[in-house]
Amino acid sequence: MKLIKLDAIDSTNEFLKGLSNKQELENFTVVTAENQTEGKGQMGAFWASETSKNLIMSLLVKDFLVDICQIFNLNIAVSLAVIEVLESFRIPDLSIKWPNDIMSYNKKIGGILIENSIKSDGTIVSIVGLGLNVNQTNFENLPKASSLAVICDAKFDKDELLFSICDAIEENVKLCKHNSAVLWPDYTNKLFKKGIPMPFSSPNHQNFMGIIQGVSAVGKLEILLEDDSTAEFDIKEIQMLY
Repeated sequence: MKLIKLDAIDSTNEFLKGLSNKQELENFTVVTAENQTEGKGQMGAFWASETSKNLIMSLLVKDFLVDICQIFNLNIAVSLAVIEVLESFRIPDLSIKWPNDIMSYNKKIGGILIENSIKSDGTIVSIVGLGLNVNQTNFENLPKASSLAVICDAKFDKDELLFSICDAIEENVKLCKHNSAVLWPDYTNKLFKKGIPMPFSSPNHQNFMGIIQGVSAVGKLEILLEDDSTAEFDIKEIQMLY
């Protein structure tokens, strides 16, 4: 694993993407930064982080996806790798808020953003961005956010987390490459609020109740509705109210 450590950058995803376009990088090259000024979350959301307190990283994954329809397999491999490592650090009550927010209890402690590009030869290259709240303790105006330090009342070694997470992602990616379905049951079982009646909101702000059943093969959230029908939703089509 090649590691590139930066003091500050606009976005580790953008930096690694630009670097991979200019030169041939070895698989699982990782970039970290102490400060990220333009961190991105899902759907263009801004990812805020205190300098030097959290784990900010991007990882290059090549030679994994051969079909654009299987993109969600990478989400599963990465999110479960993060969960697996955090469990080894005894972080309690972990789950994955679809599609790939990392939760402890009802608080978000991490987020994953995967950006895929199809090269001229048809190969798919993925940049996996991870922001993990590690030692930050101030979450003013962020009532749904927390960190490992707050939850466990302890300080954590970011480098130890980094190397453990990279190793786990590489292992899961290789596992998925041989059997793409192997990690799906674990992912489904780790879904935040799965099987519990929850309120949701649609883009036109219509609220409704539903029960998360799982995720479809292309990564859509499957929800049992009040009329006993099951509907599938994309990330822009639904918001959980919790």
